[in-house]
Amino acid sequence: MTMAVTTTSHDRDLADMRRGACPALSAPMMSGDGLLARVALTAAISPGQLIGLSRLARRHGNGMLDISARGNLQVRGLSTTAAPLLDADVRALDLPLREGLAVEVPPLAGMDEMEIADPRPLAEAIREGARGITGLAPKMSVVADGHGQLRLSELLADIRLVALRVEGEVRWKVLLGGTEESGRVFNVLRETQAVEATIGLLHRLSELGPRARGHDLAGSLAESAELDMDRPGGGMPASSHPRVKGPFGTFVLAGNLCATGIGPAFGQIVAEKLVALCSEATRLGIRSLKPAFDHSLIFFGEQESCKALTAFAAENGFITSAADSRGQIATCPGSPACASATIATHEIAARAAAECGDLLDGSFKLHVSGCPKGCAHPQASALVLCGTAAGLSVIHLGKASDLPFATAAFADTNAALRRLADLVRSERRAGENSAACLARLGSGHLAATVMSGRP
Repeated sequence: MTMAVTTTSHDRDLADMRRGACPALSAPMMSGDGLLARVALTAAISPGQLIGLSRLARRHGNGMLDISARGNLQVRGLSTTAAPLLDADVRALDLPLREGLAVEVPPLAGMDEMEIADPRPLAEAIREGARGITGLAPKMSVVADGHGQLRLSELLADIRLVALRVEGEVRWKVLLGGTEESGRVFNVLRETQAVEATIGLLHRLSELGPRARGHDLAGSLAESAELDMDRPGGGMPASSHPRVKGPFGTFVLAGNLCATGIGPAFGQIVAEKLVALCSEATRLGIRSLKPAFDHSLIFFGEQESCKALTAFAAENGFITSAADSRGQIATCPGSPACASATIATHEIAARAAAECGDLLDGSFKLHVSGCPKGCAHPQASALVLCGTAAGLSVIHLGKASDLPFATAAFADTNAALRRLADLVRSERRAGENSAACLARLGSGHLAATVMSGRP
């Protein structure tokens, strides 16, 4: 077992690489393959509109598009002269572009008969109420979740509102920081009160400065005894309906409508393939779609049309099922697309999906990160492979920024992962999933396995 970096150098490297902003359509950010512009939407668009955006990505960029983990579209490979042209041309498409605070709702919101409440009116009220608030962190996010089939439970949020029923009436549980499981309960309120409370919390965050996030506010409220984990309804589950973990598959909605979740491998796609998918959707009579979490696109249409589009997508290399091992890997664009990355993350992830499918059983997300920023998966994971200047870091139960339990040479990356997969296969107990097995074996055992292939 070895540590590749000291704590001091590790922390210094992270401080140098922290990013305080997100790329925007009007304010793109530099990456390894040019400027990166984000196209964030607030509502569904037509397949034809996405075809238009794809063609703009080819005209102004390098023809590569990302679908981020939070469901934002990103156009890659822009030059300084092309970026403003893309901005103008995208706005001419008349897309429902998000301006200002990110207030996110599940992709099936308002159409899902299983959700407790439609979160869209609440989200719009918060969006409107926050327009005059300045000084918030660039990545500030609010999640409003009606708790239907597809939920945003695992997305990080500064403020989260989750629908639940209390004595037969709809209430909104307000949480601060983290995921739905790790966030701190602030209160349980009626809709109007929840909107007012959220706006008030945003004002308090703005007063704390542009570095303040939801978890910071939770800490300050706890110290002043304004945050109480024992508020009525605070410990109640929001919904008794089972949650579908991922967006891939077919979902039955209200009004004889269906939805199908389709995604490009590792969240990135060339414009031509996206045009072909959307052209087929149009031919099948599918009129709308939404980019969604886990790097997916949700298409809405009649059941037969959705089934036919899913079959077309599967034949053309898209992820269409939760059983696809590629969907169990979170990865950034990696080298050479990102200037910060030191490893070709997509190549590593593709081989991992092909060779270590039994390890990727859905119990955790394998995080393959090009650098310690960990953009693709900011939460902790049971297993992380992270590229650094010193080589590959292997991390257990942590983030890409955490200290590794072992290191490996870049050339040994996939072999090291195969050794871990073989270990889990041989040591897994009856009824035990991969995440539980990794946790039981512990970092010492895992490190010895990773290092065993070294000369």
